[in-house]
Amino acid sequence: MADLIVTLLKVAFLAVLWLFVLLVANVIRTDLFRTVPAGPRGKVPVSRDAGSTRPSKRGKKEPKVLAIDNGPQAGTRLALVDEFRIGRSAECALILDDDYVSGDHASLARRPSGEWVVTDLGSTNGTFVNEVRVVAPTVVTASDSLRIGRTQMRLET
Repeated sequence: MADLIVTLLKVAFLAVLWLFVLLVANVIRTDLFRTVPAGPRGKVPVSRDAGSTRPSKRGKKEPKVLAIDNGPQAGTRLALVDEFRIGRSAECALILDDDYVSGDHASLARRPSGEWVVTDLGSTNGTFVNEVRVVAPTVVTASDSLRIGRTQMRLET
């Protein structure tokens, strides 16, 4: 009888171990090959200087540039378009080379009123505005700090 119990415990342990391995593989697969949500995904021009931004119909005080202050791509400036995604995936308009950033991490979109809204797309490590975790679409202004992974960003006018 004792041999039967030991054998059953070994089989149960192996089953739990395999379940764990499959769950880890699924998380890795999901992060690497996440399906792309429907919607516009225009590429955004990236530059190291402010001179490459295109003029737009926006007002003078509305943000026109996303500046990366800290992180692996510090100094990068990005001309803002009406909507784009941020993450490590090649499908994102802003690709961040940061281990703490998910494949599709967040999106930044401009409302018709001119406000910029950041939305976390179910990332593992979260998106933060002024060091407060984003749990719903959140308005971002030029005075706010946006952090995704170890990358610190801000909007500029």
